[in-house]
Amino acid sequence: MMKGANVAVPASAVRVEVGWQSGAGVPDADVSALLLAGTKVRSDDDFVFYNQAVHPSGAVRHEGKQQGHIVIDALSVNLAQVESQIETIVLAASADGGTFGQFHGLYIRVIDAAGGAQVARFDSTGATTETAFVLGELYRRQGAWKFRAVGQGYDSGLAGLATDFGISVDDAPAAPPSAPPVNLSKISLTKESPSVSLTKHGATGGVMRVNLNWTSMAATGRLFGKLRGKNIDLDLCCFFELVNGAIGSVRALDRRFGALYEPPFIHLDQDDRTGASITGENLSINLDYTQFFRRILVFASIYDGASDFRGVHATVTLNPVNSPPIEMTLDGCTDNSRDAVLAVLENVNGELVVRREGTFVRPPAGQPGGGVMEIARLYHWDFGFQAGRGK
Repeated sequence: MMKGANVAVPASAVRVEVGWQSGAGVPDADVSALLLAGTKVRSDDDFVFYNQAVHPSGAVRHEGKQQGHIVIDALSVNLAQVESQIETIVLAASADGGTFGQFHGLYIRVIDAAGGAQVARFDSTGATTETAFVLGELYRRQGAWKFRAVGQGYDSGLAGLATDFGISVDDAPAAPPSAPPVNLSKISLTKESPSVSLTKHGATGGVMRVNLNWTSMAATGRLFGKLRGKNIDLDLCCFFELVNGAIGSVRALDRRFGALYEPPFIHLDQDDRTGASITGENLSINLDYTQFFRRILVFASIYDGASDFRGVHATVTLNPVNSPPIEMTLDGCTDNSRDAVLAVLENVNGELVVRREGTFVRPPAGQPGGGVMEIARLYHWDFGFQAGRGK
């Protein structure tokens, strides 16, 4: 499509992908959506992005990223579910740590969620110093939906773009007391910057949700949450050690789901079988009891649907109360590992520090299901071995 062109959207539900080529010196980017009644949002709830992943109506959801030669950040939009007051859904992207002049192959495309057919694609070119872009919009015309290629850049980043459409953000002028501003900050843990103090960032209490979502791309590059036509089932798990020396696991395969208000103060909420659920799998950690934790090791295991982690991309997000979300990715497996260590949380003199691991763990020779036992050995959890039945 050319800039300014529009096309009918016959599908009742679509997937919106913003993609770009990865490479040295290329920043990250984040997709977002603003639901407009007229030219403005009705409230801050009409902003869907990494810190506010689901619209209250359920019509728009932030699905998260998948890494590769082409990086994709995606939204799902159920057009049939969009409230009647909403006339336009603005589809934007913001650069994280750079400008859009550093991007190559930036595009937005709209895909029929039911059949996978491409409805529209717009390739955005000519960017220079912009730090945010409105790439396109879905809008109503005479009761039907259309997509327009926009390509409008902003030098003021996500905050500037959001405030232009009526969002109150925490670095904008003070909002009324009844409307607390939207927090746009986030923390990404990488190989170069692998750790952060939760305590120093304000996470001193409340329940912190640790979320795992995953995707896996088949040869066609068009399957979401599937590999070779099969659903992949990843299990989010943890080992814990308390200051009194007690150790254990919270793990679906062990049928040990933990507890929030008694030891171990950690709870696993579900066993998602596909990874396609926006909620994924979640561990909840009660930070009101930080003084009882010595260390927590968070890991993932393949239960079904794939032989190993090759081709699997996982995103782990820690969502503490009164603190920015902390995000880390896991991909790049090159061997037969069916288990991966995601992060370690450690109590350091009363300060809870989280460290990204991103380590794939192969089972010991002759023990195809021994990856979990190997994790316990590598990280010195002396179960002897009591953590579970393995894979």
